[in-house]
Amino acid sequence: MELLSRFRFVAICLLLLSGQVLQTLCVSVGINYGQIANNLPSPTQVAGLLQSISISKVKLYDADPRVLGAFGNSNIEFIIAIGNENIVNMTDSTNAQAWLRQNVQPYLPQTKITCITVGNEVFSGTDTTLMSNLLPAMQSIYGALVTLGLDKQVNVSTAHSAAILGNSYPPSSGSFREDLVQYIQPLLSFHSQIKSPFLLNAYPFFAYKADPNGVPLEYVLFQPNAGSTDPNTNLHYDNMLYAQIDSVYSAMKAMGHTDIDIRISETGWPSKGDSDEPGASIENAATYNGNLLKRIAMNQGTPLKPSVPIDVYVFALFNEDLKPGPTSERNYGLFYPDGSPVYNIGLQRYLLYPSLASSSSKLMVAYGLGILIIVVAVFV
Repeated sequence: MELLSRFRFVAICLLLLSGQVLQTLCVSVGINYGQIANNLPSPTQVAGLLQSISISKVKLYDADPRVLGAFGNSNIEFIIAIGNENIVNMTDSTNAQAWLRQNVQPYLPQTKITCITVGNEVFSGTDTTLMSNLLPAMQSIYGALVTLGLDKQVNVSTAHSAAILGNSYPPSSGSFREDLVQYIQPLLSFHSQIKSPFLLNAYPFFAYKADPNGVPLEYVLFQPNAGSTDPNTNLHYDNMLYAQIDSVYSAMKAMGHTDIDIRISETGWPSKGDSDEPGASIENAATYNGNLLKRIAMNQGTPLKPSVPIDVYVFALFNEDLKPGPTSERNYGLFYPDGSPVYNIGLQRYLLYPSLASSSSKLMVAYGLGILIIVVAVFV
């Protein structure tokens, strides 16, 4: 990319552990690319960053033309979004086609757009009109994709908060909230019909924040712990994320569906929080995301579906300084806006992305799962 082309890199790998050859992780993982900030690098620079750390999938919260254009020929898959404010408008097939002609067609096939999310966490709100219009909007977008001949390469879904569950423990007794059944039942039938994934935003951090004395930190951070055993299935759970996923699988099964895959459209851990946000720290964020990536690298499934690898989009790429709410909301990023890592979790094989601050040479030292990587960038 334009910034990377200005530098020549020499990478020297030094082993920290004598007699062992260790490498940082290089796994297929997605990232949420939010832009509620006033200090982020350009999309072209971001494209270079993501390619340097082997990110293969990106989820947007809109259909930003600058981003979609910058990632042309990058071979990175994109989920793009239609915001909640535009859901009602999308129930009209003419509007749906117009949206696709403007936001999808111009970028294919150079930019690999594979899914469109219609709305975000609609069922966690209180707007019943929006809830009623969600499925018609999704059906309208899908119909427009069929009309334009794009349905074989672009799918349709929507993202849900774990708050749509009425019961989540034990996982085998997972069920959706009674007040949402009227909306979720036909939505599941639609997913089954078009073979699209059920997207779940799952944050064990919220459970720990709400009850730090009752929820073991090790259980939510994928660290060694006693875990829990589902009394109905005898399946053992050593982390909360997998239990949340299986709770949703059980809730879908209770509605007659075992043919829909779950993807984690958001999960992460904040590196900083307010005084009433226990657990929000750099150490815990690095532990959660680092251990999560290890699990992904193992192609591991949940106890209920051990042969189905978990598909995850980590939240988020950058700290976003304009996000409202508690301090944690502005500190989920893996990177600071200048391109430097908030912490290192072994995501990249070599760290080949210099700070976005201009300089003629840069020495970057990165620690990642047992390797010290010294990257010397020589300006040419």
